[in-house]
Amino acid sequence: MKSIDELKMLRDEFNKNSKNDSRDNEIRIVVGMATCGISAGAKPVFDTLIKEVEEKRLNNVQVVQTGCIGMCTYEPIVEVYAPDEEKVTYTHVNADKAKKIVEEIEKKKQDDSIEKIPLMDSQFYKKQKRVALRNCGIIDPENINEYIAKDGYMGLGKALSMTPDEVIALMKNSGLRGRGGAGFPTGMKWSFAAPNKADQKYIICNADEGDPGAFMDRSVLEGDPHAVLEAMAIAGYAIGATKGFIYVRAEYPVAVKRLEIAIKQARELGLLGKNIFNSGFDFDIETRLGAGAFVCGEETALMQSIEGKRGMSRVKPPFPANKGLWGKPSVINNVETLANIPQIINGGAEWFRSFGTEKSPGTKVFALGGKITNTGLVEVPMGTTLREVIYDIGGGCPNGKKFKAVQTGGPSGGCLTKDHLDTPIEYETLMAVGSMMGSGGMIVMDEDNCMVDIARFFLDFTVDESCGKCTPCRVGTRRMLSILEKITAGEGTMEDLEELESLANSVKDSSLCGLGQTAPNPVLSTLKYFKDEYIAHVVDKKCPAKHCKALLTYEINKDKCTGCTLCARKCPVQCIDGTVKNPHVINKELCIKCGNCFSVCRFGAVEKN
Repeated sequence: MKSIDELKMLRDEFNKNSKNDSRDNEIRIVVGMATCGISAGAKPVFDTLIKEVEEKRLNNVQVVQTGCIGMCTYEPIVEVYAPDEEKVTYTHVNADKAKKIVEEIEKKKQDDSIEKIPLMDSQFYKKQKRVALRNCGIIDPENINEYIAKDGYMGLGKALSMTPDEVIALMKNSGLRGRGGAGFPTGMKWSFAAPNKADQKYIICNADEGDPGAFMDRSVLEGDPHAVLEAMAIAGYAIGATKGFIYVRAEYPVAVKRLEIAIKQARELGLLGKNIFNSGFDFDIETRLGAGAFVCGEETALMQSIEGKRGMSRVKPPFPANKGLWGKPSVINNVETLANIPQIINGGAEWFRSFGTEKSPGTKVFALGGKITNTGLVEVPMGTTLREVIYDIGGGCPNGKKFKAVQTGGPSGGCLTKDHLDTPIEYETLMAVGSMMGSGGMIVMDEDNCMVDIARFFLDFTVDESCGKCTPCRVGTRRMLSILEKITAGEGTMEDLEELESLANSVKDSSLCGLGQTAPNPVLSTLKYFKDEYIAHVVDKKCPAKHCKALLTYEINKDKCTGCTLCARKCPVQCIDGTVKNPHVINKELCIKCGNCFSVCRFGAVEKN
């Protein structure tokens, strides 16, 4: 690619000759083929659609794979774009339904037996604004022409017409903050590395997404990999780097495959490599696979891993901008941060600041999961409230259950209550109430969740993922976990609660890196907002949520029991006595509290206390 004008010609030619948009009589069938879709069975759906279209010789129909459409709970999803018609979204599609979709298109008559969600579609996206996810669920991520057709690599071309200082100034003015958790200003980070003299500098994409329940970065890589490549090249030009690395989890095979395809395509078109756009600027990118260590999400541990060493955090300063990968100046940005950059270059700082808040401009992507009706990928303007995300977009808790808490920020975040639902989503506001933005995990909990056990679950994760380098994290978190296990087993004391809080504050204040410093957040927030549950476990030896196995008892209500014998037949230790058509009784001394009887009883006779 010799010039930006040549790129524009390629874009215009593709838009003119392709079926990238529905024009004239062309129809585009899009199949969600991100990990969420593939795991739900999208591949047979995709193959069936192609086969049916070919057999019926529907020359005006194109079947295209795409990334995550967003409504993951409804996968496999198929969307049909037809000229002068509203998009139709089909959910829970299988091969048989795929055949009906093609028949519907062929006969131009809707089949009501296929599940569609036009109302859900509008409600789900009504309060969203897609910036980082603008192409996800729309373009084919394995076709660079589709990215170019959406103004792909135009931001790089524009950046190369500016000076590096002008690019950095634009990023500073935009107010973009790192979407990986800390929220550090991106332009400022670049400005620290730019003036440092070195024979080599590096741009690193942190795609080591390790939070339980988080899939934001994976979805961007699977749905719009070129956006990340373009942004890394822009960052490289701004700081004077010629080499980039994408550190991505090996557990993301679809993302890795699409990244490798995208890198190869960009090289073939001269958008990566030597003398990009005849500007004299060289930049190339390689992938590096991580082995799944959560601590490698911390920038210094990540660099250690790329260098072939054990992933362990190091003391800062020196900061990576001065002495990073292999001792050279380096800038590390996460996937979502990078996905915003080409659009900021194209749209300008004022455009980016036109949504979001003054201190937190732009949007934020969340992986909405847990006890929520509409599990999926959500992107909202900063300043949107938790209530809007959980209820207006997420649809609230399913099965009529009451909302209890939401954890933002993954295992490093805090658990917030219904009293915080009107909290605007911003870095400072979330920290003020005891949580954090994090990379974007949002786990919703209902009345059946035990908050003490939630704290234990997340601490168990961080203990397992600690690199062990510093004593507060290595020893302190393990001691905290031991106390929580004691409490959930019904063996805790009030003295344990005091020690737990004291330890949590010590670990937070004295750990070496962000993993250890934020590991106590789930404990501190649940102690603050759900202290009554801790006291119930310790004093009453009861779990109010009826979740902790050691504190449960099962009894059969004689007035409700019909004597059907199903509970006795399903009991693995034969601890239920009774005869046909007569009330049964559980021998509590033999009961192992497996819950089988509670699950199988059709009359609500088995009660959990």
